[in-house]
Amino acid sequence: MTDQIKVREGTLDDFKECCRIAMDAVAENALSKPDPEKLLEHIYASLTKDHGIMGVIGEEGGRLEGGVLLRMGSLWYSSELVLEEKVLYVAPEFRSAKGGRARKLIEWSKNASDVLGIPLEIGMLSNERTEGKVRLYEREFGKPAGVYFIHNGQTGMVQ
Repeated sequence: MTDQIKVREGTLDDFKECCRIAMDAVAENALSKPDPEKLLEHIYASLTKDHGIMGVIGEEGGRLEGGVLLRMGSLWYSSELVLEEKVLYVAPEFRSAKGGRARKLIEWSKNASDVLGIPLEIGMLSNERTEGKVRLYEREFGKPAGVYFIHNGQTGMVQ
């Protein structure tokens, strides 16, 4: 079953579904009110390979089970590019299903970083089920390079 789960590069045929899963991810985990236009810009740019790429699970043009949005950018102190994970999301109905979709999306992201030859910056900003997510990321990456803290807010509380 695990070998049947494949992450593929998203295309413009996936645009509507990529927007749906991005909005689902925001509804579940956002720290602040989403800007739909900004979401659409990031997704479109990644699907057209304009400083980004998107890995998805599901048939092209069909319902997606999950995805990862990666953008190329620079850190505040450097001009060198890094691959920044913006969102990695698996739909709730597929999280406990066999196949390890989140792990597959992480592996796909690591491969994209290797192919591009630039560092991958990836993590999670979540107040829900954080411990399990951290264990998954530690299995894939080793010890974390840092941690986030939130003052005067909480993820998943945006209306």
